[in-house]
Amino acid sequence: MSTTFTAALAKGLRGNNNDGGKRKLSYPVVLLIVAGGLVLLSALRVITGATDLTSAGQFSGALGAAVPIGLAGLGGLWAERSGVVNIGLEGMMMLGTFCAGWMGWQHGPWAAALAGVVGGALGGLVHALATVTFGVDHIISGVAMNILALGITQYAAKTLFGAEGSAAQQAGGNDKQSPPMPKMGDFTIPGLSDWLTSVEKHHWFLVSDVAGMLDSLVDGVSWLTIVAAALFVGTFFVLWRTGFGLRLRSCGESPVAAESLGVNVYVYKYAAVVVSGALAGLGGAFLAIGTHMYSDGQTGGRGYIGLATMIFGNWRPGGVAMGAGLFGFMDSLQLRSGGPTVHALLLLLAVLLIGMAALRLKQGKQKPALISAGIAVALAVWYALTKTVPLEFVDATPYVATLLVLSVSAQRLRMPKANGKPYRKGQGK
Repeated sequence: MSTTFTAALAKGLRGNNNDGGKRKLSYPVVLLIVAGGLVLLSALRVITGATDLTSAGQFSGALGAAVPIGLAGLGGLWAERSGVVNIGLEGMMMLGTFCAGWMGWQHGPWAAALAGVVGGALGGLVHALATVTFGVDHIISGVAMNILALGITQYAAKTLFGAEGSAAQQAGGNDKQSPPMPKMGDFTIPGLSDWLTSVEKHHWFLVSDVAGMLDSLVDGVSWLTIVAAALFVGTFFVLWRTGFGLRLRSCGESPVAAESLGVNVYVYKYAAVVVSGALAGLGGAFLAIGTHMYSDGQTGGRGYIGLATMIFGNWRPGGVAMGAGLFGFMDSLQLRSGGPTVHALLLLLAVLLIGMAALRLKQGKQKPALISAGIAVALAVWYALTKTVPLEFVDATPYVATLLVLSVSAQRLRMPKANGKPYRKGQGK
């Protein structure tokens, strides 16, 4: 690509990315937000006595829960940056879990990861064929992908894992799950991990909480987690630091303009959606490898939550990672600690809503301020009059967090301009 051509594309993207002068979240600001959140959690631990809130186990669980959600969100980012809406992420994750389970019990976890990538990529290819080539509505195609993947995986599980007298059945498989696969190795720094564990046990304000978080990053970390982190870095580099990424993003902002500059829009959309499916499939494989088998219903809506992290992250890798971490943290809470720890979060949420009410009042928005203050008071009363929360609310915590975060962040979001819009080659002529 010539310098003039690249400059023209970059100029077009800068023009399309005009967000009305809103302040962007830079990476130092994101780190500051994370640090502030850790301080709040530390204070909440001290006040409520919910020691598991910032333990190494809690953060390890959050990391494990965040990876499949983050990979799904990253997959959605690739597709939507090219202009293709991909709500079929859940189905592509299902294909990834099944292919990983099928390959994993026979050839091990790394073969399972590769199979998950291939399975998800095939799902992405079908979605690209429907939306890019045949012009099917993106939402309809995505819904169809989710339904199709569910049917395929359930039928294939009965055929391959539950067939009477088959090798898979004799190895422990059945209609709902694959035979178990070997465990994947993990990453640990023994000396550092032991020291951080000893610091955490002192329960010092902030210091022990930071030690617990760092311990989760150096003790028993899956190698796939490290691969996922590298994929986030690689996505940022490819999409924002290379000519390929510039051309791909131009397809999501103005495909007609990109085509006028010589970009083969169809090729870039296909590439993006196939990569999108591959990443979602790897997220599904992570689930299967983590439990050592494929099981029916294993994704549990994580593809949809991944889509939410992409929106919350404003179609940027760093934002997706932060959103996945938040939802993973909430998921880990409801799996590990249950009612008492989630109950402690009611107090934190009440304080945050009071702060939001004060901000809205300062901006002259009295009605939203009153609503936020009213909800904050109700949560504070709920916290004061109870010692735990119902199990049903605990189970719904990740999904409630999804709705709350999206409602708060909705004002600063800006999707690619051509996202979801039909495009046919030569339509600008």
